[in-house]
Amino acid sequence: MAGKFVLKTATNGETYFRLQAGNGQVILKSEMYKTKASALAGVESVKNNAASDARYERKDAAGGQFMFNLKATNGQVIGTSELYKTEASRDAGIESVKNHAPSATSDDQTAPSHSA
Repeated sequence: MAGKFVLKTATNGETYFRLQAGNGQVILKSEMYKTKASALAGVESVKNNAASDARYERKDAAGGQFMFNLKATNGQVIGTSELYKTEASRDAGIESVKNHAPSATSDDQTAPSHSA
């Protein structure tokens, strides 16, 4: 199964996205964006930068865990991983983003529901 970007609206009205692997696991999350258009631009930036290993900032997190950030060419963080227990699992998460992001579809869940 292919990956997908799921766009949602936060309780404060801002928009964010999550990149999910084909199995539904979240492999990358975005910051909050003031507008949906900005969030969609963030999705495109992830797609464009995901394949480049140089765009990944590998980090040690609290409690001996590991994580990574995906950065745009200007150095801005465009996506953050979940926490991993090992460096190997973090690196596998990076590979998953590289494999899923470029061809991922978008699932826009931001539209308000309308009742008839």
